[in-house]
Amino acid sequence: MLHIVACIKQVPDTKIIKMNPKTNTMDRSSAPAILNPYDAHAVEEAVRLKKRYGGTVSVLTMGPPPAVKAIRKCIEIGADEGYMITDRAFAGADTLATSYALTKALEKIAKEKPIDLIICGKMTIDGDTGQVGPGIARRLDIPPLTSVKKVVEVNKQQGYALVHRKLEDGYEVIQSALPCLFSVEKEINEVPYSPLPNMLRAARYQPVIWAVSDLEDVDRTLLGLKGSPTIVAKVWPPEKPKGGEMLEGSAQQQVERLMEILQQKQELFAGKEARA
Repeated sequence: MLHIVACIKQVPDTKIIKMNPKTNTMDRSSAPAILNPYDAHAVEEAVRLKKRYGGTVSVLTMGPPPAVKAIRKCIEIGADEGYMITDRAFAGADTLATSYALTKALEKIAKEKPIDLIICGKMTIDGDTGQVGPGIARRLDIPPLTSVKKVVEVNKQQGYALVHRKLEDGYEVIQSALPCLFSVEKEINEVPYSPLPNMLRAARYQPVIWAVSDLEDVDRTLLGLKGSPTIVAKVWPPEKPKGGEMLEGSAQQQVERLMEILQQKQELFAGKEARA
């Protein structure tokens, strides 16, 4: 029986979010909060592994009290239990401080029930760093398996996991000792619509909530802003791409203009290669 913990985060929907032109920061109030899409796939994969091998799926998040909604979404997907750490001491945490806080929570969970596998999304859509998962693995001294696109086997009895890890030109097959941590790609699975019983359970579900004082052996200098050596000095939207050229005239004229454009592009790239 496996005990799998999925680490999740509530994030603003970046499809809707706007930038504040005066402060050059994200206006988080302009977009609804959602479960990080990569994390939804992490939870779905944990649930699928539970169905294959038996066991329990827990989810863990750090955030303000409204992040309970993200945990309830995970219960809809099929998670069994939810844990949230929330405290003003966590505010302003970068990926280093976040991984430290989550590690302390994972250690507390593990004392109640040993953890066989931790699954994270590849990254969050509001940060795009992909650092928290590997940071947790480093602090727990367990193997991190990043960019996982397929889980072939998780064998608790023999103590190993076998996965396909995504590469730019294919994939590699990796076997790791348990416990370990996966950070998964979106393509690992499809998240289906939640069944009605799960939705009803999620609507009533109350997760376990811990403050800093509930965790053990915490160095408060490693939390929040105090524990964050990096800061985001400025955020700005990317420049909008320039509009394309509409080809006009007869078919012959359009072909001649297209060949002219392609030749200019070829000369431009050839010049860059020569300078390199």
